[in-house]
Amino acid sequence: MSLRDGGDTAVPRAGALECLRDARLRPFWLDSPDAPTARPPLAGEERCDLAVVGGGFTGLWAALLAKERDPSCDVVVLEAVTAGWAASGRNGGFCMATLTHGLSNGVERFPREQRRLEELGLANLDAIQDAVARHAIDCDWQRTGEVNVATEPWQAHTLREEYELMRRFGRDVRLLDRDEIQGEVHSPTYLAALWELDGCAMADPARLAWGLRRACLDLGVRLYEGTPVKRLESEGAAVVLVAPGGRVLARHAVLATNAFKPLLRRARPYIVPVYDYALMTEPLTGAQREAIGWKTRIGLADASNQFHYYRTTDDGRLLWGGYDAVYHYGNRVHPALDARPETFEKLAGQFFTTFPQLEGVRFTHAWGGAIDTCSRFFAFWGTALRRRVAYVLGYTGMGVAESRFGAEVCLDLLSEQETELTRLELVRSRPVPFPPEPLRSAAIQLTRRSLARADECGGHRDLWLRTLDRFGLGFDS
Repeated sequence: MSLRDGGDTAVPRAGALECLRDARLRPFWLDSPDAPTARPPLAGEERCDLAVVGGGFTGLWAALLAKERDPSCDVVVLEAVTAGWAASGRNGGFCMATLTHGLSNGVERFPREQRRLEELGLANLDAIQDAVARHAIDCDWQRTGEVNVATEPWQAHTLREEYELMRRFGRDVRLLDRDEIQGEVHSPTYLAALWELDGCAMADPARLAWGLRRACLDLGVRLYEGTPVKRLESEGAAVVLVAPGGRVLARHAVLATNAFKPLLRRARPYIVPVYDYALMTEPLTGAQREAIGWKTRIGLADASNQFHYYRTTDDGRLLWGGYDAVYHYGNRVHPALDARPETFEKLAGQFFTTFPQLEGVRFTHAWGGAIDTCSRFFAFWGTALRRRVAYVLGYTGMGVAESRFGAEVCLDLLSEQETELTRLELVRSRPVPFPPEPLRSAAIQLTRRSLARADECGGHRDLWLRTLDRFGLGFDS
């Protein structure tokens, strides 16, 4: 590794680099003896009522909900690698109730229905918690809430505005001053915080995915792993999904492909794959835990435009991720991009700025993965082949919980009956598409630079960011 852009650090650069020396370039959550044995790939031709492309959270929820709605429904899931291996198994495990990437974003876009969207988001989170209990999914589920911390004065002002907005919507929130947040978690960088008590749970995302996988299999879902779907076709009344080893003919299909190239050309302009990165520490000692005073299991994030998210694990580690959101020209997604030494070094330096009392703690894992980003920052839906195919994309890092809602909407769209969910403006509307290359890459890189400048200039948004705000375009990790 070489430190190319480490940013400000509270320890010598060589110290941050040394703490990464033995880190495994693999997602911590997936590096587990609990990982299930892969199912065989598709071989030959299969027929079913519902075919699901993608074995991540959305695909697994779609399969599970379909079987719970109608136990006689014959469901097949086709997964390119193994269930949960991509975004679902390498995120931070923040299971957030919001369906609109935060209340303020939703109010700006859907002022007439945002109150109902808040209710639906909380009900969705409750339903996930219920499913975890009913299916005995051992995923370290902790309904802790999330704390957003201010590390600059302008961020404290932003958090107060968000607090007042959330109170108007009846949310269970607390505004913490410097002493109060230092009493929860001690960092010399913290000035204030907003604690959303009811809208977030922490989970081990890989174990959650594996638990959903097991629940699907228990209900009779047929799962084929190592089965990338290459084409989507129509044959009479059937939807045809073509894979290297065979094909599946289905009455209906749900496409849950996240950041990977959509099978439907019409969906491609609406998403870009953005790489996010994370580190995991070794288990902290008792003295180290005492030094930072972090006694609960709350999840934290800072209020910068380029923000960090972090949380503890059941064995006393700290996950630290975020900040860089890296786009590769031409929507490139490749396993080689999962490791980015310059970002790992930057994150390590920023970790020790936040927690200088943990100097010398080593990182055991470092990894990255692609997020399906859209311009409004939360999911959108569509149908194809005369409503025999439904898809959902664009979670923009909020898919751990929203994926269940996304799957539920897909099933409603395929039901041929109008429902409360399909009537929502949230579901009927679409984000602004991204421009083609080379304008796409140029716009994204310009936006990243503008967001960094805003963080450095008291939150002031330059002309470029204000223009994006005006036209409903944006960029977020």
